[in-house]
Amino acid sequence: MTDDFTDRIQRVEPSATLAISNLAAEKEAEGADIVDLSVGEPDFDTPGNIVAAGTEALEAGNTGYTSSNGVPELKDAIAEKLRGDGIDAEADEVIVTPGAKQALYETVQTLVEDGDEVVLLDPAWVSYEAMVKLAGGDLERVDLAPHDFQLEPALDALADAVSDDTELLIVNSPSNPTGAVYSDAALEGVRDLAVDHDVTVVADEIYERITYGVEPTSLATLEGMADRTVTINGFSKAFSMTGWRLGYLHATEEFVSQAGKLHSHSVSCATNFVQRAGIEALANTDEAVVEMRDAFRDRRDLLVDLLADHGVDVAVPDGAFYMMLPVDEDDQAWCEAAIEQSHVACVPGSAFNAPGYARISYAASEQRLREAIERLADNDLL
Repeated sequence: MTDDFTDRIQRVEPSATLAISNLAAEKEAEGADIVDLSVGEPDFDTPGNIVAAGTEALEAGNTGYTSSNGVPELKDAIAEKLRGDGIDAEADEVIVTPGAKQALYETVQTLVEDGDEVVLLDPAWVSYEAMVKLAGGDLERVDLAPHDFQLEPALDALADAVSDDTELLIVNSPSNPTGAVYSDAALEGVRDLAVDHDVTVVADEIYERITYGVEPTSLATLEGMADRTVTINGFSKAFSMTGWRLGYLHATEEFVSQAGKLHSHSVSCATNFVQRAGIEALANTDEAVVEMRDAFRDRRDLLVDLLADHGVDVAVPDGAFYMMLPVDEDDQAWCEAAIEQSHVACVPGSAFNAPGYARISYAASEQRLREAIERLADNDLL
């Protein structure tokens, strides 16, 4: 086989989060007891009513293709959910995708051409950069680390970054990797810049059901944003359905007609019986979602207290299930030492353009979180 690979594929690196997970799996295969705090998925089983709905859909023969953009019943349910969030949504403005990551990929491919400028808020989820580079876009970045990862204090810096040349701004709230939930004032600042410079905004809201004492606002609900926002969401995090691969995007009908071409020529459609399970998830799973969210909140509080006991202060996250831990300047070396010496897996902050930090996922039991902090402390890594 030729090694004359395309420039676009050589612009990107493999996912750093998956690389750490793979290393943890290798260590476990060798017999090591790894506390894996690198994972980006809930450690809960998919709620039983969702599993039952998927099983019933299989038994009913829902195993063939669906209409490309999704089964009508699920698109209707998603539109109803979005309207409940304050977004003026109709089913024809929805594309159902195999995972929210695919929805993001299709969005970037639909909007970004060679040389187009895309603004990211750092620390940023690893795949945003890769998706932009695959599309040929150029990155402009705004660092939120000096502001405890909040956007509102960095609005002046964002104003310096956004211009008439900006094609796309990506906003992820609640955030992966920081868990930050951006204030209404911050989102209004985004709105003002988007309107002034005619910028499309991606609102990645995949963690919107996992927040602690704050209610996240959907960008598309703000005045002036309905026609310039692509809202991305999915079922992986809130409903513990990562392996089911089910997500969606909502935007204008014009955008959906264009993105739908890429969707139909790539993945064809999301899996039929999984879409049926998604209908059940939206309709009848609120209690299980609250249960999971409350468990994550308790783990967050435990982790903050355990780190404080060792003199480590962190920016307390208001959402998702991640925390940024300040570590050595060489965060890659720190993470390698953590897994080699302490058998604790974390993701280097540099993977998110946040050197000097490690991302901890507290999608792990309280017992394992205690073990992780104890091991890190015993090896002088805290």
